[in-house]
Parts: sequence; structure tokens; C-alpha cells
Amino acid sequence: MKWPIIILLIIVGAIPCIGQQMVYKPINSAFGGDNYNYNWLLSSANAQNQFKANTGYAGLKPNTAISGFQENLNRQLLNKISNGLFGGSYDDTKMDPGVYNLGSLNVTIAEYFGGLYISIIDILTGEQTNINLPNSY
Repeated sequence: MKWPIIILLIIVGAIPCIGQQMVYKPINSAFGGDNYNYNWLLSSANAQNQFKANTGYAGLKPNTAISGFQENLNRQLLNKISNGLFGGSYDDTKMDPGVYNLGSLNVTIAEYFGGLYISIIDILTGEQTNINLPNSY
């Protein structure tokens, strides 16, 4: 009974052991994988995506006369301020200190020792811009 086991061990021991090295190859092209996998990964991600983009224009409001007037007023105000900032003179269009509500913009103009302070707040979005003009205007 021992002889078959010993013969089997000799045969198995005589066969050279062959092994291979394990190499990691990434699939995702963002991490060094093959660039041809990009389309497959993108289509797989899109197939699993539960959130669909709304491509319709149903959420847009039609442009009315009042909203067009408001946008025009905002553009004129910002144009007046930008002309003063970039080379225009304030002598022709004097901005008096005070608080003005023009369309969706709340504009505060105040004089101080160093010049003119202008604060513009968009009431709809909450965006705010502060401009300090020196006395040299």
C-alpha cells in the first residue's frame, strides 16, 4: 500500500512546478485601464442612473413686458456704474446717495471719506456686489 503512494509522490515531484505572476490590470480608464473601456463604462453607468434629466422647456416662463422692462432697467443701472468705473465721468450722470429699488436690484449708494460706496443686491437670487470708488472720480 505504501508503494503506490511513494510512486505517486515521485511522479508528482518530478513534474516541474509552473506558476504565473498575478498582475492587476484596472478596468476603468480613469485609473490607468484600457481607453477602449470608456464607452462600456459610460453606457453601464447611464443604464444604472435612476435620475433622468428634464430636457423639456416646460419650466421656463414666457418673457413678459414687465420682466423685459425689469431686465432692461437692471442692464441700464449696471451700464451706468460700469461706465463710471471704466473711464466715464460721473459729472454728467451724478449718482446721489440713497437706497434705490430698481427691478430686482436693491442699490445702496453712500458717500464716505474715501469716495463712493455702491452696494448692489439682487433680491431674487441673493447675489451681492460691493463697489468702492475712490475720490478721484
